[in-house]
Amino acid sequence: MLEKEVINFFKELETELKIRGYSSKTISSYIYENKKFHDFLNKEKSEYQKSLLSAKGRTPQDVTKQDIRRYQAFLTADKGLKPATVNLILSALKFFYVDVLKMDVFQDVKRPKKEQKLPVVLTKDEIRQMIEDTKNKKHRLLIEFMYGSGLRVSEAVNFKINDLDLNEKINMVRSGKGGKDRRIILPNRLRKKLGHYLKKRKDKNQYVFHYKDSHLSTRQAQRIVKQAGLRAGIKKKVFCHALRSSFATHLIDSGIDIRKVQVLLGHDQISTTQIYTEVSNEGLKDITSPLDKL
Repeated sequence: MLEKEVINFFKELETELKIRGYSSKTISSYIYENKKFHDFLNKEKSEYQKSLLSAKGRTPQDVTKQDIRRYQAFLTADKGLKPATVNLILSALKFFYVDVLKMDVFQDVKRPKKEQKLPVVLTKDEIRQMIEDTKNKKHRLLIEFMYGSGLRVSEAVNFKINDLDLNEKINMVRSGKGGKDRRIILPNRLRKKLGHYLKKRKDKNQYVFHYKDSHLSTRQAQRIVKQAGLRAGIKKKVFCHALRSSFATHLIDSGIDIRKVQVLLGHDQISTTQIYTEVSNEGLKDITSPLDKL
């Protein structure tokens, strides 16, 4: 009986996520994290927990803010998860307990401070080398597309041929992050390459970066970019988002207004885009070290 009751709670969570238009990836993640929390509550063997557990176990309606706080401590101290990961898990729990079940269990639950890490930015020479050393045409186009247009990996692999206008410099990403459309630039050089590549395609797959009957997965794309970085001999950690970070930073380096960069990246807040001004080196190159003035 209890198991059926718990399943119904998670079905309610799934329904609410779908109604609000969350992506299938987010829906799976939120359900997974809430199930892990439920398992934690029913498996932990501390005396405190034993005093709360009934012989039948607990349901989501039995959760208290002390449970949330102890789970956060477990994730941080025992599991050693990074603040960003803990924050994502807390967001999943908060949506379920506050938004769906209308329970006041997040009062006094403080989020861990975000790590102040600068994004990984590749140099133009490093990106040029990655492209040159990638002989597979589809893989090379994928790298050029993510860097040249500042795309998220999910946006790149999901890009459909019908959404591509090779006659225009400004194109649109359809249903990007948060289900929003946004404008992107399509480099002239890439427009020509994509045109030749698509003309030679004989399949009827709707995606630009096809794989069997669908498209490349984000995992496959990450592997392609990582291997390109290894071939190019780059010592930095090379991954898909580093191409997007490099796109933004190189635009700022070249003097493009940050608000235009914000539009191209699809950021809601200018503060999100400003992180790239901190890794831009152009303004710092004019500074003379005091050592050189001795």
